[in-house]
Amino acid sequence: MSDLLLDTCALLWLANGADMAPESRKALASRNLHVSPISAWEIANLVRKSRIAFTLPVAHWFRQTTTKMAAATPQLSVEILANSCGLPGSPPDDPADRIIIATAREADMTVVTRDRKILEYSRAGHVRTLVC
Repeated sequence: MSDLLLDTCALLWLANGADMAPESRKALASRNLHVSPISAWEIANLVRKSRIAFTLPVAHWFRQTTTKMAAATPQLSVEILANSCGLPGSPPDDPADRIIIATAREADMTVVTRDRKILEYSRAGHVRTLVC
């Protein structure tokens, strides 16, 4: 069983108590969770664009939320960032999605997501996913 890497939407859904697939809930309760720092960047951009709002600064919310979930934050290494630009097949165009995928591949993790493009990429066998 591999560790789980939450994509940004999965992090937001989990933090807000949104419904998730029963298989995902079970996996989330029994495996080590990770959240890429790129998710903090994505969330900050959503706040900047007024697509979501927080009562706390994003960095504080991110740290508080990942601590509450007992989720580790893997380092964004030079290898992960460089590998995100050379993923095999036809990866998603979104740079943050590519970094999340590269992180999962580097650390042998499964991405928890509902993102259609990441799930498509997974079906091609380039990364493991769990639909949330």
